[in-house]
Amino acid sequence: MALVYIGLGSNLSNPLQQIHLAVAALTQIQSSKLNQVSSLYFSRPMGPQDQPDYMNAVASLTTNLSPLTLLDELQTIENKAGRLRKDNRWGARILDLDILLFDNDIIDNERLTVPHYGLELREFVLLPLAEISPTLSLPNGKSVLSLSQNIETNGLKIHSKLR
Repeated sequence: MALVYIGLGSNLSNPLQQIHLAVAALTQIQSSKLNQVSSLYFSRPMGPQDQPDYMNAVASLTTNLSPLTLLDELQTIENKAGRLRKDNRWGARILDLDILLFDNDIIDNERLTVPHYGLELREFVLLPLAEISPTLSLPNGKSVLSLSQNIETNGLKIHSKLR
C-alpha cells in the first residue's frame, strides 16, 4: 500500500460543496482508503487575480493503485464535477485534484510529476499538509513542517474542519 497525499482545490460552483463531494468521492476509489483530511483553507488565486478565492484542503489516502491509475481516478472525479480542461494553467476551476506525494517516489513523465511541482512554494498546500502530517519529509529530505513555518501565508485563512 502506498501513502499518497492529494491536494484539493475549487473556486467555482460552490467550492465548499465541491470539496465535500470530492472528499466523498475519494472514499469510493477502488483499492484505496481515505485516512485524513485537513481543515479547509481560503487562499488567493495564483496567476490572474480576476477570479474568486480558492478553497483548498489536503487529504491522505493509502492505495494499491499505481500512480497513473490513481491519476485516472482523480481525473474522473474532476470530470464528474464538471471540470473543463483549458490551456489556462492558472484559471478558475470547479475542482482540482493533484497528487502531491506518492510514497517517497519521484515520478516525472508526460502525465504526472511527483512531488507536485511548486509544492514547496504553495502555502495552500504546505500548511494543510503540515496540519495532517507534521513529521512528513519530502523525497529531497526537506521537512514539510519546516517549509510550512517559513513560507509567506499570503492571506491564507482556515475556514473550517472537514471531518
